[in-house]
Amino acid sequence: MTPISRRAALALGLSSTLLAACGNGVGSNGGEVIDQRVQSTLAFMDQNLPETRELRDISVGMLVMPLVTEASFGFGGSFGRGALLVREATVDYYSQTQGSFGFQIGAQQYAHVLFFMTEEALQDFRTSPGWSAGADVEYALNDQGENFSTETTTVLSPVIGVVFGQAGLLAGASVEGTKYTRIIP
Repeated sequence: MTPISRRAALALGLSSTLLAACGNGVGSNGGEVIDQRVQSTLAFMDQNLPETRELRDISVGMLVMPLVTEASFGFGGSFGRGALLVREATVDYYSQTQGSFGFQIGAQQYAHVLFFMTEEALQDFRTSPGWSAGADVEYALNDQGENFSTETTTVLSPVIGVVFGQAGLLAGASVEGTKYTRIIP
């Protein structure tokens, strides 16, 4: 029998923990469960962040990620599933993954919505085999609980991200570096 090093045991334990954290409750009912969660998330956003209604009204599409689970212990990752809505109708389903490394420890869950403000931004997202959020995403709501605001520069951005509903013991939430992939639920 080959002895397992501490490093290998730690890596195995961390992998198991991250995989367990990724089970964010979206079951095998596929699209129906995702749709229910998306509608609940939009209702929560309307009730608690009514200022986002303006973005919702002028956007050409929204990617709603109702529940993202993020965990880290040095290495970190997040996972979630959601739906792309165009004119309030679901057109596709997406998963999102994010990996990170650094001085970090903890776990949290949160929701986020990406508002596509231009047809070109929406088309780029839909035709990409794996779209990654980067510097082209403008945040209209800080994850620190600051007041929502839409400035001229924000409204003119092609993609606006709103992160909300954080719960857990990990500081900060961001979609930067997150990869979105179309799925069949």
